Amino acid sequence: MIDRLLMKLRARDEISADEEEALRAAVGEIVRHPADVTFIPAGKLLHSSTLLIEGLIARYKDLSNGERQITELHVPGDFADLHSFTLKFLDHSIMTVTPSVIVQVPHEKLQAITENHPHLARVLWFMTNLDAAIHREWVVSLGRRSALKRTAHLFCELQLRLGIAGLATERGYALPITQTVLAECLGLTSVHVNRVLKELRERGLVEFRSGRVTILDLPTLRRLAEFDPAYLYLDKRPR
Repeated sequence: MIDRLLMKLRARDEISADEEEALRAAVGEIVRHPADVTFIPAGKLLHSSTLLIEGLIARYKDLSNGERQITELHVPGDFADLHSFTLKFLDHSIMTVTPSVIVQVPHEKLQAITENHPHLARVLWFMTNLDAAIHREWVVSLGRRSALKRTAHLFCELQLRLGIAGLATERGYALPITQTVLAECLGLTSVHVNRVLKELRERGLVEFRSGRVTILDLPTLRRLAEFDPAYLYLDKRPR
């Protein structure tokens, strides 16, 4: 059940058999949600953190005019709200983008991990730092990258993040989201996203069609996006 989480962790550090057992023992209730369901509203008091097993979920904030900004997409193996262990409630909401399977990890179990497995606690702390690094990169995209470059950058990022979980290759990956959701990730209108996707396709770089990203020229796509994966901290080292 937590195999994709373990793949992510072991790509960055060694995880012992005892630490793996502690993680498996911490897993609580399994919950299945349909697409487009806000299952953690902003401000709700939380007693567990959410680990995504299958599907895609998103953090987002609503604006008073009814618009929505997605601030991060989460892929299988991600904790969506590990930071709620210390914050206790979130300033943003979390929704399913596709039908999703999640498991709840009670905060009392996370507390036990911090007390009994200090190295594993540091690795989980690292994962919250990684989330912050991804957020910073999204801020740069929204604030400074052109629509073309920010779209290319997101496709490059997801290729690596899904690849670590065994869900992508250099030739592409499943991304069963609508252009509206993609627009909410990129801070663009759906019409603008459609034009950008057309340009990327005509340049022979990438196609996004029928819920799948097909990468036609990954090196050139990365050069266009000025994609530097350093913020994903893919190096394996003691934490």
